[in-house]
Amino acid sequence: MSRLPLFLRKTLAWSVHLFTATGAVWGFLALRAIFIHEWKLAIIWMAVAIFVDGFDGILARWFDVKTYASGVDGALMDNIIDYFTYVVVPALFLVEADLVPAALALPCAVSILLTSAYQFSQVDAKTDNNEYYFKGFPDYWNVLVIYMLVLGLNPWLNFGFLVLFNILIFVPIKYIYPTRTVRLKKLTLILTYLFGALGAVGLILYPNEPKWIWWVTLLYGVYYLALSLWPRNTTHREDRKEREVF
Repeated sequence: MSRLPLFLRKTLAWSVHLFTATGAVWGFLALRAIFIHEWKLAIIWMAVAIFVDGFDGILARWFDVKTYASGVDGALMDNIIDYFTYVVVPALFLVEADLVPAALALPCAVSILLTSAYQFSQVDAKTDNNEYYFKGFPDYWNVLVIYMLVLGLNPWLNFGFLVLFNILIFVPIKYIYPTRTVRLKKLTLILTYLFGALGAVGLILYPNEPKWIWWVTLLYGVYYLALSLWPRNTTHREDRKEREVF
């Protein structure tokens, strides 16, 4: 990066901010699809927003946006867009797609809007002594509602999951940050991209996809939870060397 002309370094850095900002566009398109009950299209736009969020931080570190595009607070932009795409969009999806009992749909949507506002505003929501964790359930409501739809789960079961994850926001469990947590970082990234690709295949084939695809991708959730609950004092020294690689 340092060998590139200054103009190109600044252009690349500002391009990362633009890339992050597109998350708002994908979220808006998802809302539009939800309003007309185009569920597959809505999920596609939600998935694109997840893709952007999964890579913009990596690009920001690669292109050193704090140095070459310091006029914009990338972390603040990311949080604003994440609240929109991870919370607001799935809240509407939850109501419009009848994923929970009708009488409880609006209260459920309101609950995730309020609890997520708390989660996003915690001063230590994404930090843990440079190890990078989320404190409390990290508001993966978009992922949750997608699974509720594609698996066709019972609305009362969905309601139970929503209650559980709302509570877990306030439980100070340290959940891994897939693209930054140091421990087993390479393995986590490989599994994240592998299962993400499998989920993309399921999405392309939806609603005629084999259901085993979604159940297999849930194995990533098991890995994610297990690594999050694994006592952090077992972190290996060599894993720490990976911190600045990605």
